[in-house]
This record gives sequence, C-alpha cells and structure tokens, in this order.
Amino acid sequence: MAGPSFRYTPELAGGIEKKWQKYWIDNGTFNAPNPVGELADGKPLPKDKLFVQDMFPYPSGAGLHVGHPLGYIATDVFARFNRMLGKNVLHTLGYDAFGLPAEQYAIQTGTHPRTTTMANIDNMERQLGLLGLGHDRRRKFATTDPEYYKWTQWIFLQIYNAWFDKEQQKARRIEELIPLLESGEVATPEEFGAPYASLSEQDKRKVVDSFRLVYRSFSTVNWCPGLGTVLANEEVTHDGRSERGNFPVFRKNLSQWMMRITAYSDRLIDDLEYLDWTEKVKSMQRNWIGRSRGAEVDFVSQGNDITVFTTRPDTLFGATYMVLAPEHSLVDALVAGGTGSYEGIDPRWTFGAATPAEAVAAYRASIAAKSDVERQENKEKTGVFLGAYATNPVNGTEIPIFIGDYVLTGYGTGAIMAVPAHDTRDYEFATEFGLPIIPVLDGDVSTEAFTDDAPHINSANDRGLDLNGLGKAEAIAAAIDWLAEQGAGKEKIQYKLRDWLFARQRYWGEPFPIVYDEDGLPHALPESMLPIELPEVEDYKPVAADPDDASSEPHPPLAKATDWTHVTLDLGDGPKQYVRDTNVMPQWAGSSWYQLRYIDPKNDEAFCDIENERYWTGPRPEKFGPNDPGGVDLYVGGVEHAVLHLLYSRFWHKVLFDLGYVSSREPYRRLFNQGYIQAFAYTDSRGVYVPAAEVEEKDGKFYYQGEEVNQEYGKMGKSLKNAVAPDDIARDFGADTLRVYEMAMGPLDTSRPWATKDVVGSQRFLQRLWRLVVNEDTGELSVSDAALTDDDLKQLNRTIAGIRDDYENLRINTVVAKAIEYVNYLTRAYGAQNAGAPRAAVEPLVIMVAPVAPHIAEELWARLGHEDTITFVDFPTFDEKWLKDDEIEMPVQINGKVRARIMVPADAAQDAIVERALADANVQAHVEGKNLVKQIVVPGRMVNLVVK
Repeated sequence: MAGPSFRYTPELAGGIEKKWQKYWIDNGTFNAPNPVGELADGKPLPKDKLFVQDMFPYPSGAGLHVGHPLGYIATDVFARFNRMLGKNVLHTLGYDAFGLPAEQYAIQTGTHPRTTTMANIDNMERQLGLLGLGHDRRRKFATTDPEYYKWTQWIFLQIYNAWFDKEQQKARRIEELIPLLESGEVATPEEFGAPYASLSEQDKRKVVDSFRLVYRSFSTVNWCPGLGTVLANEEVTHDGRSERGNFPVFRKNLSQWMMRITAYSDRLIDDLEYLDWTEKVKSMQRNWIGRSRGAEVDFVSQGNDITVFTTRPDTLFGATYMVLAPEHSLVDALVAGGTGSYEGIDPRWTFGAATPAEAVAAYRASIAAKSDVERQENKEKTGVFLGAYATNPVNGTEIPIFIGDYVLTGYGTGAIMAVPAHDTRDYEFATEFGLPIIPVLDGDVSTEAFTDDAPHINSANDRGLDLNGLGKAEAIAAAIDWLAEQGAGKEKIQYKLRDWLFARQRYWGEPFPIVYDEDGLPHALPESMLPIELPEVEDYKPVAADPDDASSEPHPPLAKATDWTHVTLDLGDGPKQYVRDTNVMPQWAGSSWYQLRYIDPKNDEAFCDIENERYWTGPRPEKFGPNDPGGVDLYVGGVEHAVLHLLYSRFWHKVLFDLGYVSSREPYRRLFNQGYIQAFAYTDSRGVYVPAAEVEEKDGKFYYQGEEVNQEYGKMGKSLKNAVAPDDIARDFGADTLRVYEMAMGPLDTSRPWATKDVVGSQRFLQRLWRLVVNEDTGELSVSDAALTDDDLKQLNRTIAGIRDDYENLRINTVVAKAIEYVNYLTRAYGAQNAGAPRAAVEPLVIMVAPVAPHIAEELWARLGHEDTITFVDFPTFDEKWLKDDEIEMPVQINGKVRARIMVPADAAQDAIVERALADANVQAHVEGKNLVKQIVVPGRMVNLVVK
C-alpha cells in the first residue's frame, strides 16, 4: 500500500528546496542595496544595517565536507534573522583562489592552475547552492579575477607610496616626506653621510625608498627549496618545515620585498581593546607582536658596538658572556679581528674545529635547517666561541663572545648579554660550556637559575652605580638612567613582531606593479597601467630544486616569460627599457582587504566608494560607544587565522584609514570563532587511514575489507579519510535537515561530533512541523482558526522570547531546542484531537524556524496563504505578561532533604510560602512531634525547614 502522498520525505524536501532556491535567485531576494553606485536601487535604505561575513574559503579540489558549511550556515541563520528585524543585510561569499595548493596540484597534474581553480569554484558553488545560503550573488568574486586583483595591486601601490610618521603615528603619502627631508625636519639616515639636499639624485631616491612602508631588504629569510619559494615566519611549522607540503625550510640571505607592519605595532596592540573579539584571539595577537620595555645596552668589542636589548638592565653585573645569533652582521668581523686560534681554549667552546673561522662555518651549516621555534625550544644548548671578547659597560669586565642557535636575528638586536644566574637558558648554556655564574639577585643558584624577584647583590661600581638592596623596578630605572648618562645605553621598547615578508617565487599569485630600471632601482607603475595581468605561460613550474638542498637559489617561474618581463615603458621621462618583478604577492594579499570589495564590487573607479564603506563599516558611536572603530558587524571563521590573516588585514586597513580611503579604523568589529565538526577515523595495522565510510562494525570491533582497524577521533577532513559530503546528506535527508542538524549539534564556538545516524532526529522534527500545517493524506491545511488558550499563549510567548534572545546571541543550538519543544507542545495539544493547531500558534512558529530551515518555512508560509517571501516578514514579538508564572513549584527541604513540592503564587510573601509548606501532608508527616527551629525561603527557588 502506498504511503501518504504529501509526507515530508527527502524527495519532497529536495523539490521544495530547488523551487525556493530558484525563486530567491530569480527575485534577487538577498540583494542588499548600497547608498551610492551601481548596487543602489534608488529606494530609501532601512534605518539599520548589518554586514555579516564568513572567512574567505579556498576552493579545494577535494570539495566540501559537512564540516565546512558549519560557519556558513550559522552566518546565514543570523543574517536571515536580522532581515526579519528590518535590517539591510549584506551577506555574500567569494573565493580566496591564489596560492600554493592550486599551483602544487597543477604541477602534479600538468593542468593550468586557473583551470583547476575555476573547476573547484564551480564545484564549491554547486555544493553551497544546495544549502540555500542567502547570499547577494552580485557581490561575489575570486581573488584571481583581474578586476579584483587590479585593486589589490592598487592598494600595494598606496602602501608603497606611503611612509610612517612616528610623530603623528600614522601613514602619510611619500610626497609629503620630501619637503620634510629637504628642510631637515625629518633627519636623513646617518648611513648617507650628508643632508638630503646635498645628496645625488640617486642617493635621494635611496633615502626616500628607505622610508617607504614597502621596501626591499637583504635579510635572512625562510627558503623552502621543495616549494621553490621563501616563506613568512608564520608559514613555517615548529619543526622547521613548510606548512604547505611539509618540506624542509632553511635560513638564507636574500633580497625581498618587506612590508613595514612593525611601524603599527603599538596601534595593533592598543586598538584590540576596542574590538568585540574573544580574549583568546586578542592574547594571541598581543603575544605575537610581543611588546616589552627595557633598554638597549652597548658592549664594545674591537671598536664595534654590540647592542643588546634586555628587559632586565638591572642584572648587567651578572653578565658573564655574550651570545650572538649565528647570522649576526658582526660575526665575521669579530672572528677576523679575534685570536684566530683556539690554542689553550676549552674544547667545549670550539665545535671540534681548530680555529674560530672553521668552527663558525661548520656551526652555521649544522643549524641551517632549524626553524626559529625549534632553535628557541631546543633543550640542547650549542654554540661556538668567536675568539673575541667584549667589555661589560658596568664593570669593565672582558667577557667571551659566542654564537648560539637559541639567539635569533628576528628578535631584539640578534645579540644577548647572558646572565646565567637568573635566566634558565643562559644557565644551561653556562653549565654546558663551563662559564661563570654570578648571582646579582639574592637567591640560590647552586643548581638552577634563580628567576624570582629579590634584593640586588654584587651590583655596584665605583662610577656612581649602586643597585645593591634595591628591588626590581627601582633597580631597572636606576640602571637605565646610569647607562644613558654614560652613553652606554638607552631606554627602549622592543617587539617580537618582524616586518612582513611580502614576496613569493611562484607563478600563481598577484604580479607586482613594479619594474626595475637598468640600475636595478624599482619604479612603481602608474595606476592607469593596472591591472598587471598574470601572463599565460606554458611552464609554471619553479626550477626544480632538491628539497634538502639549503644552497639552492630561487628561480621564479615568471622569469621564463621573457616577452612579459622585458618591457619598454614611458614613465614620464621618455620610453625606456624595464624589467618586471618576477615574484608574486603572497596568498595573504587578496584576503587582506576583501571585506571592502564586498561592499562595492562593481566599482570601476575605486576599490570601494567611501560613502558605501561608511554606511556598511563606518564607526557607530551612538550604538557601540565613543571608541567604536567600525568594521564588519560579524566576522565568523576559525581561530587558526588569529595571527596571519587577521593581523595582516588589520595592518592594511589601518594604512587605508590613515590615507583617508576608509572611515573605519579596523576591518572587523566583532569576531566569532566557530568550532569544528569531528568524526571517527580508522587506521590499519600500518597506521594508515582507511575510508571511514567503508568500515564495518561487528561485535564492538571495526573492520575494513576484512581486516580489523583501530578507531580514533579527529577533525573531519581528507587526510583522515573521514569526510562526509553535504551532497549525500542533502540527498538522503534534505538540505533543511542538514542545516538544522549542524546548528543543533552544540554551541557554535565548540567542536562537536558528527554522527550520520543522528541526522534523522532533525528530519523528524521538520516532519512534525510539516504535519502541523499540511495534512499528509490530502495535502490540505491542517491549521484551524481556533483562539489560543492561556497555555498556548504562555508557550508561544516564552518560545518567542527565548528564540529571539538565542538568535541575537548566536545560540542557535538552543533556538532549535526551543523550536522542537514548542512543536512537541502543539503536537501533544492538538495532534491527538485531529482538530488542527490554531493558525495564530503555527504562523509565528514558521517564522521563527525560517532562519534555520528556510526552504520548508517558505513552502509552509506559501501554503498558509501568503504571497510574498517569508524572508522579510517581521519576527514575532512577545508580551511580557506571559513570561511570568501565576504559580510556581518550589521544593521543600526538611533538614536538607527534599520531602515535598508545593505550588505557590509567584509573588507570595515568605510567611505565606512557609504556611503553605507546613500545610502539605508530606511535610506534616516529617515535622510531627518536632520543633521548627529555623525556616529559610529562597524566593522562587526552595523552602528549607530545620526541625529537632
């Protein structure tokens, strides 16, 4: 016998979902109007607006699994709810499509990265389309679109043509610098040896270039032969390998483009105070920037000042040796001017070599493959004596100079004064090398460094410095003052943050709008020449390099496109020959500003009209307070981007703000980090992951192709072979069921386990909702025109109040729980009677469910007789009076144990509550013949009676 013809089945759900997705697209339902420009529709804008944004997805060839849409569904739910509050909501999604993964795949398969990227985008759009996400499709783009990266190049030029004014603490245009250099108001760097006005034109050019926020620097970088490119510190793992591809990474000196993000260190830290971000992410950014206060101290060796930064200049009397980073610029000079021999030197200091020069060369080679993190965390302390000594400025003692891998050029000055008595790493090094350990704080250093605070000892000289007996703060201040008076040091604020390495020796990225003249000097191209399009090349592979060859050199693929690299241009002084930059920008470039292009994606005249930017992301002091920095109203994504993407985008945005291109000081006002979806994974006897979908369970054990396998739990993904495709769930249950299940699994900011067998629970909820409106046998309406009872009104108003609050605070899992509870109430109250639930009880329910399950809500709304989309229907409001109980239940404890439960008026006085408790038969049985010695009433909670 055939089943009900109008039952809410996966097949019926699929048809409904396709119908409404087409309707939304055909009618531009989610198109958000701008104040000005092509996307302005001429209608008055709503009083309030909301800009909701997901972190840029990368279009992977593996496609989506059900973990990927978690955040996308949540932002869609939030956006839909806010549309029902009458807000103009901007919500869209583009693609972060440049970068190494596409290029690596292209190299492996011989397919052009553009081909694979576009295919991946098409597949991802198909998968996302199944979910019914309410995106303004007019605003989507990929970072690989020339129309988009034209403006990425334009922003690069704005940063390149700017300098940071330390006095004003902001970026200014480079043309404003030149008059200040000419007048001497801004000092010419000492290395040029003369005032700016007297320099040659070429030197003047070099002076100006040295101030730019984008500059070239010959410095130590992370060279990855296996990827054929240099990497930023953030792209190198703790064990010294590339985050992409897991190849060895080596430290190498190269000339590279750098962005002066360090100029913004203070603002990047201080402005975190005004952001609605989690304290965890704020702490990660503060720690990465690493601001600390201390002093720069000069130790003299062979006429050279070796400057160290220390937060504890008060411990200088305990400095018994120095350690330089192996890459420090003075190492070779100090070796050349030193003893030249290890004769009579402790063998532990020599690295097994006969001379300092040989030892330094061998030591440098031995650490070339170590990452910065590995060097700092290495338990084994190694180093080499340079055959040179430096003078400690506070006591005149000659102390030996070493190089050691635990000192880095990337922090401080690349040199440290070692105070082994009070620093654990210095203590380990001194113990390993037999160096003196002199305490200058009153603590025991016989077995380990003393790192607590204590009065100073052994800390005085005959030149006016006496720290003995002083505490930490007092001694630091005194030491800094003395060093400044002696010309041996000065107060200094130091940062861990390094300038941003902004170049990759790859093909698949944004070309630089830079050319070089015959003298090798860079020239920014005029905006009229943008975009500089990435040329089509047959060979986009980097020159092959052994992944383990630290001596290999970068050979960018674009260098092979000689017709593109060599150009004749007129840059204002007649046609000349130039060579294009053959590096490309890093993958972070396009994602550092994309929220601004979402605002104004069709604008050919500007990256974003400031009037549109002011409307969508400008400060709202009337709503968020006087220090509101502006920015996207809600930004949702993984916490793994806390440093890289978020720090870079904040830097770009602040430069654009300084130059007057945006009104907001920050890109993202509110940040929410969603959790992950996890799932069981399985490994065979070799430890190799096997497809989870093909594993069978028998008698509590798990088998793959007849072999027993081990079960473990982890983040869903391709590597663990435990991915579940959203296509399959949408096919088998419906997209609304998938949406409801993912939102109901748990709080959005926590990780949660996926279990396909549990999806049916969400499906049954939607089926019960469907039956409240539609007769499964006839397809006719099931609702009635009956008036609501007091119980109906109480349940409805409490559901509305709870769900409104939950939506506003992204507690979408409890939205679903409250909706289920209300559906169950209506089903119990009216299902058995076959009378049909009242329309006045059901219609608000359909509206409340619409943000989570929009397709079924649209269909039910239409069947209830409404012609317009449910998208903009006002969200239900509630009456406070129904949120208060006339009577409440209170437990009655006697000597700490619950003996009864009584119903009392919600506003009953304490005496009346006790009187009713004592009238209860169960209570009387437990107090009979005893004295009531104490009565405690916790209003609305409980009654506690103490009897003896």
